[in-house]
Amino acid sequence: MPAASPSTLNPRNTEHIEALAAQGVHRHYRRGALLIQEGDVGDTLYIVLKGRLRAYVADATGKELTLGVYGPLEYVGEMSLDGGPRSANVEATDTTTCAVITRERLLAYIAEHPEFALELMARLIRRARLATESARSVALIDVYGRLVKLLNDWARESNEAGERPLREKVTHQQIAQHLACSREMVSRLLKDLETGGFIEVRERWIWLVKPLPARW
Repeated sequence: MPAASPSTLNPRNTEHIEALAAQGVHRHYRRGALLIQEGDVGDTLYIVLKGRLRAYVADATGKELTLGVYGPLEYVGEMSLDGGPRSANVEATDTTTCAVITRERLLAYIAEHPEFALELMARLIRRARLATESARSVALIDVYGRLVKLLNDWARESNEAGERPLREKVTHQQIAQHLACSREMVSRLLKDLETGGFIEVRERWIWLVKPLPARW
């Protein structure tokens, strides 16, 4: 078998996803709709065409940890295509349209385009690594340390004044869901950083105006 070309393994290459989406059934979901529930048995893949989905896990107290947010031409649900139970919840964070692909249709597509299996494998590996990193962060890094890492990861490049806005507006609750902590704790830490002159909130948009201290 010839070696895969770099474009075949490029996570930004959407040729196969677009072709697969064209074969699916389009479904529309309102904001807050639950597409996948952890523990359920499912055999469908959801390709986002418009809007966004959030994958998360939750404990018995209602505390949530966001595993990922997925936009157009990204997909969720592939981890249960072996017939096992769903490993996470998935909800629509905006009004969302998805192409829904059955397991049979996906397997037929892979048979027609076996190189797509490499893309699926690469994506599963990336997600496993991210899950490991998230677990390590929750276990070994305090909440403030996780907040600093998250804000730095979400920030754009510096402008001429050395300030870095986040890539989009986020609520304190959304941040808390990524950190597996309470919204109140996030609000308190952000208020302290704002009082210290490290961040500013401009029209509900968080800007990093100075390098965030490693410890607080």
